[in-house]
Amino acid sequence: MLKENFNELQIFLVVARERSFTKAAGKLGVSQSALSHAVKALEERLNIRLLTRTTRSVAPTEIGEKIIACLEPRLADLEQELETLVQLNGPTSGNIRISAGEHSARKLLWPKLKPFLQEYPEINVELHVDNGFIDIVDGRYDAGVRLGESVDKDMIAVRIGPDFRMVVVGSPDYFAEKGIPQTPHELQYHKCINMRLPTAGGLYHWEFEKEGKPLRVRVEGQLTFNLLSERIDAVLSGFGLACVPEDMVEDRVKSGELIQVLDAWCPSFPGYYLYYPSRKQHPPAFALMIDMLRDNG
Repeated sequence: MLKENFNELQIFLVVARERSFTKAAGKLGVSQSALSHAVKALEERLNIRLLTRTTRSVAPTEIGEKIIACLEPRLADLEQELETLVQLNGPTSGNIRISAGEHSARKLLWPKLKPFLQEYPEINVELHVDNGFIDIVDGRYDAGVRLGESVDKDMIAVRIGPDFRMVVVGSPDYFAEKGIPQTPHELQYHKCINMRLPTAGGLYHWEFEKEGKPLRVRVEGQLTFNLLSERIDAVLSGFGLACVPEDMVEDRVKSGELIQVLDAWCPSFPGYYLYYPSRKQHPPAFALMIDMLRDNG
């Protein structure tokens, strides 16, 4: 049934949208009589009246409106899938806007985007780096990146990175002078480098866990930054301790430039996810980027 009626259904949709056989004929490049015959044949096969015709106008009937509501989104999805398949065999192009925090941008997005953009030179990416929680819909971004625990439930989320830890580090000179804390509670006796959360406006409470029990500690010190790179530089310069993503300092810990402490108290967090509002109507460039970023580990 569908195979027999498919062409006629498409013709019916165009006529219904244009509200005119004459306009539809011009758009499709066929005669008005051919369109009229096709719609009439469809109505006879379905035994349903789809259009109300007068000398001045054409309008879908109630059942015709219901068929349009059913068909249009499905045909749009089909057209998008076909466009994706066609572009996969040719040069893929498009513009993509992404909002991400500093850590995810540096450790995940940019390293993966570099070879991707070299392979697809017609794809343009705007990467907005901000540690605040931006409303990607209001900001007209195609996608954002957040930790899994922070993604809104009405968003589609694709995991793009492994779990990671926030760890406490300091310089050897600092620990030689101040000593090494044995528990998070002892951080009150140390100079700590704070991080301000842009969206909340408050200072980040360092998060710990022992035997399944979470612990949040408010720390104090001479310096507060909203960027990760400055916090790490301040630690290296001996201004105090910082709580930072482990993968950002592991090389410096191995080299001895920094010392990692309170290791048993530092839990893992769910990794980063790319999130976006809808599964439908993704341009081919965006679909390719999702596949490239997806974490299959």
